[in-house]
Amino acid sequence: MPRSPVQAKGLLLSCIRSNDPTLFFEPKALYRVAEEDVPLEDYEIPLGVAEVIQEGTDVTLIAYGLQMRAAIMAAKMAEDAGISVEIIDLRTILPWDRETVINSVKKTGKCIVTHEAPLTSGFGAELAAKI
Repeated sequence: MPRSPVQAKGLLLSCIRSNDPTLFFEPKALYRVAEEDVPLEDYEIPLGVAEVIQEGTDVTLIAYGLQMRAAIMAAKMAEDAGISVEIIDLRTILPWDRETVINSVKKTGKCIVTHEAPLTSGFGAELAAKI
């Protein structure tokens, strides 16, 4: 699930070219709030590889898709209060990048998972259980 139009293009091209079945979640609101130019050249973003958006030392903040916008704003507020936040964009949820997540949580010792989901269950519960 992309966080921006640039991510959407790279992930969608990876999904199209994958030999495995894929589901591509595309939040339409993403295109109303994003302000970036999408490169014209061909590129792919590898499936199952998270991106560390911002390095930090006090807490790991994990999100994906449109929640990244809220996560980045929350991290900025935390930093204004003197808290160093490591932000991870999962980009894909199955497979998801366990190594990047676990290494970050080991480094910071704390983790916040944010996702759009029902009151119970949802992918955030899977993340929390694995962490």
